[in-house]
Amino acid sequence: MFTPIFRQILAVFLLSSVLAPLGAIAQDWPNKPIRLVINFAPGSSPDVLGRAVANPLSQALGVPVVVENRSGAGGIVGAEVVAKAPGDGYTLLMASGSTMVVVPTLTPKMPYDHNKALVPVAATARLELFLVVRSNSAFNNFADLQKFARANPGKLSYGSPGNGSTPHIGAEMLKNMAGIFALHIPYRGSAPALQDLLAGNIDFFMDPGIAAPHIRSGALRLLAVGSTKRSFLYPDTPTLAELGLKGYDGGSTHSFYAPAGTPQPVIDRLNSEINRILVTPAVTQIIRGLGAEPTPMSPAQLTALNAADTSRFANIIKQQGIRAE
Repeated sequence: MFTPIFRQILAVFLLSSVLAPLGAIAQDWPNKPIRLVINFAPGSSPDVLGRAVANPLSQALGVPVVVENRSGAGGIVGAEVVAKAPGDGYTLLMASGSTMVVVPTLTPKMPYDHNKALVPVAATARLELFLVVRSNSAFNNFADLQKFARANPGKLSYGSPGNGSTPHIGAEMLKNMAGIFALHIPYRGSAPALQDLLAGNIDFFMDPGIAAPHIRSGALRLLAVGSTKRSFLYPDTPTLAELGLKGYDGGSTHSFYAPAGTPQPVIDRLNSEINRILVTPAVTQIIRGLGAEPTPMSPAQLTALNAADTSRFANIIKQQGIRAE
């Protein structure tokens, strides 16, 4: 039988044996390249944001930040890679907002527990949605699209970066609130969906911000903004709420995450550096190019924001009967 004093000594020893390596990791970190997994394809909004931060983060930490795109299954493929990686501070995830606030609701049997396997590090920007069509489309405004879709159910199609992505759920929210039906065509990232819109293979797209150059060039026509307020990029373009879809908000926050078990000092350092990088002129310009603004915040604030967005998107998933494909 162990005496009470011996038990206390043993407990202290066991605790110190666990905490000591973590402390050593935090003090010595970083001393080798950091792997940044982006869970959508090159050219997508998570990719644009992840790469915008990667170079200055590498300079700040003094080690390479190596970007790796792992797309598929609405972001699950890349997120799983990070969720199952060691929590040593050398693997990070740059994820779309949908990864944490849509996909878990849509996919009951996830290969990881998103609330336990991944921990918030830092937000980057809240991406809004922009309803776009080709410039030669017959739809000059949202009313035209809505009228045609109501008279011709299923004749229109729209693309998304993948099943369960924010543009997918945002389009379903539009369908629900506008009383229309259109066929969903999922792609592996925003860029392929945008290319098919330009090629005439789909009719409209809820753009997460990457279509801005094509709007400026005149190749695409912007019909409405899917946020709670007008975009600073397009102050003359009304929101969907202004056009009759009251309460419409398709925004979500793209963010960095780390595997569970990553030492808190490492999380704190990353959060501080990323928040600083977001408001530098060069990175702010890239973010604004997506029609968004930098959103520096603490991990706790990001957790609360994700919880609110999860509730909002879960309602539309239930109403539309959306299922994982």
